[in-house]
Amino acid sequence: MKEGKPKRSKKPWPTKDAMKQVYQNNLWGGGGAEFYSGSGSHHPGLVNPYVEAVASFLHSFDEPLVVCDMGCGDFNVGKKLVGYAKKYIAVDIVPELIARNKAIFKAENLEFQCLDIAEDSWPSGDCVILRQVLQHLSNTEIHCVVEKFYDYKYIILTEHVPEGKFESNKDIISGQGTRLKKNSGVDLLAPPFNLQVKEQEQWLTIPAKDGAGLW
Repeated sequence: MKEGKPKRSKKPWPTKDAMKQVYQNNLWGGGGAEFYSGSGSHHPGLVNPYVEAVASFLHSFDEPLVVCDMGCGDFNVGKKLVGYAKKYIAVDIVPELIARNKAIFKAENLEFQCLDIAEDSWPSGDCVILRQVLQHLSNTEIHCVVEKFYDYKYIILTEHVPEGKFESNKDIISGQGTRLKKNSGVDLLAPPFNLQVKEQEQWLTIPAKDGAGLW
């Protein structure tokens, strides 16, 4: 085991049950909506700049990419990007949520899969999207995710991190919460993950009212 690598906890991890509880109990709001992935997936001030940036990137290719959206949630954001992909594979850990998405969202190039992104194998593709997903996972699970990134050419990652100085990658128990209460956020390029990339770009930063920011 490499120095600093998170120790693997015993499986199964609590992530699936925690995420099912989020939707069953409307823990991220939604005014009683059966499936609601939070204001981060619905507030126009957050969603519209994100969609514009990602759509511009995807549209820049002569040959459209196969996109894997790992943690698609209620698909309020992903539905705006399907048209820019050769194939759009949307993944989430909650079976009932995926069943609901399949019933609502239809396109010839769209496919939904129910997977645990830490535990299960990922579909093949060119580009991976993770939008405010890793912030809810333990370091052990994030490490499992990072190992799978190397099968893809492009990674589009969004995280909710504190503004100003903060200590990266403090561990948490998987669930609805994030590292913000610990003045921490996910940085995959920092220990213990040390993701190796050929090139990186920061497209967008959106300050939030709670003193934290997206991207």
